[in-house]
Amino acid sequence: MTESCRINRLASLRTFLARFWPHPLPGAKKQMAMASLGAGIGLMITSLTSHWLLGEVNLWFVAPMGASAVLLFGLPNSPLAQPWSIIGGNLVAGLIGVTIAMYVPHPALACGIAAGLAILLMFQLRCLHPPSGAVALTAVLGGNGVQQLGYHFVLTPVLLNSVCLALLALIFNNLAGRRYPHALASNEPKPQPVALDVPITRDDLHKALENGQLLDIDEDDLQQLLQRAEEIAIRRQQQNVQPLKRAS
Repeated sequence: MTESCRINRLASLRTFLARFWPHPLPGAKKQMAMASLGAGIGLMITSLTSHWLLGEVNLWFVAPMGASAVLLFGLPNSPLAQPWSIIGGNLVAGLIGVTIAMYVPHPALACGIAAGLAILLMFQLRCLHPPSGAVALTAVLGGNGVQQLGYHFVLTPVLLNSVCLALLALIFNNLAGRRYPHALASNEPKPQPVALDVPITRDDLHKALENGQLLDIDEDDLQQLLQRAEEIAIRRQQQNVQPLKRAS
């Protein structure tokens, strides 16, 4: 092996290992504090409300709500954190999990089938919500308490917890000046095209992200997205110019 090949391999190895280093989470410190406060308040009120309605004789809270709170209060801009995502996703996952647990006795097999089907349906119903995968597993592995509830587990506590947390996220995020939920693009006023006269670097994107809410995207991915959008815009302009030339 030549010296240059050895150097290239070492460089590739360093690059690969560097990917495991914790990535920065650019976002305003105020937004991070608000996310932590909102998640804490939301989970506390959801837990207390569910306990008050269901009492100690029933299962009144499920652990995946903690993961849901991270999304709803920490990443409210994400498509995975919208109200339909948590309510629809948890509802679908709960139904599938309970059903699979009834008919598939082997726990490992039931977990795999339940999670796989839940993810597939969440994609189809546009309610993908990562914590819902844990809801499906809870329905399978929740023990006698969950098994005795059967499909009631889907309504209480899963649906009750989900609706309560989504309502609290709606109230908190809007009081905090965040736009939540995010409307479909077709229902929003379309912004004017932005003409950029200077190239945008990764550091520029990092600084811009540090001044706003935390977004679930890496600066490198965002820069590649902007580059692809620019290429698409150039092709669109070229396609619009060609019919004009033929007409003239």
